[in-house]
Amino acid sequence: MRQLTVLLDGMTHTEGARWHDGRFWFSDLYSERIYSMREDGTDVRVEMDVPQCPSGIGWLPDGRLLAVSMHDRKLLRREHDGAVVTHAELFPFLEFEPNDMVVDAKGRAWVGNLGFDVMKLAPRRPGRLARVDPDGSVVMVSEPLHFPNGSTVIDGRTLVVAESFGNRMSAFDIQSDGSLSPRRDWATFGAVPQNDDVIHSMAEIAVAADGISQVDAEGAIWVADFTKAHALRVAPGGAILDEIQTDDRNCYACALGGVDGRTLFMCVTPADFNPEVRRTHPMSAVVSARVDVPLA
Repeated sequence: MRQLTVLLDGMTHTEGARWHDGRFWFSDLYSERIYSMREDGTDVRVEMDVPQCPSGIGWLPDGRLLAVSMHDRKLLRREHDGAVVTHAELFPFLEFEPNDMVVDAKGRAWVGNLGFDVMKLAPRRPGRLARVDPDGSVVMVSEPLHFPNGSTVIDGRTLVVAESFGNRMSAFDIQSDGSLSPRRDWATFGAVPQNDDVIHSMAEIAVAADGISQVDAEGAIWVADFTKAHALRVAPGGAILDEIQTDDRNCYACALGGVDGRTLFMCVTPADFNPEVRRTHPMSAVVSARVDVPLA
């Protein structure tokens, strides 16, 4: 069993894990902030306040930070002078909150969304991906997916999306015009749950893929499983190659990085993710472990 290092504790609900520009970045949902820190957990900085709940983060090619603002369904942008402005209005396109996203090398943000009212345990409904272009224009680009969540881009050509309620990770070819090819399986963990009830469908999920890492040097992806206290290293097809236990807290996001690319950062939170509980009992953390295969 690998040794876990607690880098930062006492957060509300850590999410949106990213390694960028020599630092680990993440969102803390209920403190409504985006943070960054060094690989060893020192020099913690508040990078952006997001009063309507932050989630996915990424960067435009010129270095400006993008952040999903969930409750008002916006994509925010931090300018070079530190000013925070609206990059895109997602409200006209999404009935429910956006969540995680990845930004590709061309500055296109691929944004997932909840698809239904998760906190009220409403019947499950599919959601589609939004593509936000560098000028802030929005296009809905994918077929309906089962809670599209964490995502990554491989070699600038393949978008991989975790479907948290789909028992799978899906892949799309990114076409030259920014459209997506038909969906195909990147990894499957079991049959797609058929029950629309959230609680019953969760019982059918073998791996509830949430945040995912970039691909490693052998083509595998680390996957946070939000229903369990572990992160999994997954090969194309779905074989589980490795596992890191996260003690008594479930894993919601992960990122591979560090100076040598062999540090796996994990956002962990107790299984009860009621917002009021998380605000008043901040027990979420960022932990890390060393892995054998580095970031590609």
